[in-house]
Amino acid sequence: MRLRTGLALLLSACTAEPAGPPTPATAPASSLAAGIPARPPRLVPAPAGGTVAEVVTAELGAGDTRLVVYVGASWCEPCVAFHDALLAGQLDADLPGVRFLEFDLDRDKARLEADGYTSRFVPLFALPGPDGRASGRQIQGGVKGAGAAANLVLRLQPLLASERERPPA
Repeated sequence: MRLRTGLALLLSACTAEPAGPPTPATAPASSLAAGIPARPPRLVPAPAGGTVAEVVTAELGAGDTRLVVYVGASWCEPCVAFHDALLAGQLDADLPGVRFLEFDLDRDKARLEADGYTSRFVPLFALPGPDGRASGRQIQGGVKGAGAAANLVLRLQPLLASERERPPA
């Protein structure tokens, strides 16, 4: 079953422009864990200039919430579904206290790759290292359709849990 699910994710991940418009999704109503600020998740648009490591390091120092580097594209159906669900407040209960530093693959690909943020598929959600470069802990790709945002949340939660369990550097 796990192999079939993984294969389905790989086959449906965004690698080219989708044929139709994105479909909004709703996320499951689970909570990450106790002790996390009850602030809703938010998107922080990355500036167009500077290295990714510089932008991430500045953002790491600018807040007391968890930071995830999010790479999406306007043509990626799961990216648009996640973005829209997050802005609509549909992911508030599932991703409290998370800031998503949002990069655009088409605009930022070269500088993302220069600092280790690489993936074969979008969206990419990566936990940054303390130096702002990619830590290697990430998920990539997503399913298309009505469950796109919910699927990404289910995959993000273990990634975020692994961040909390990791000892400080």
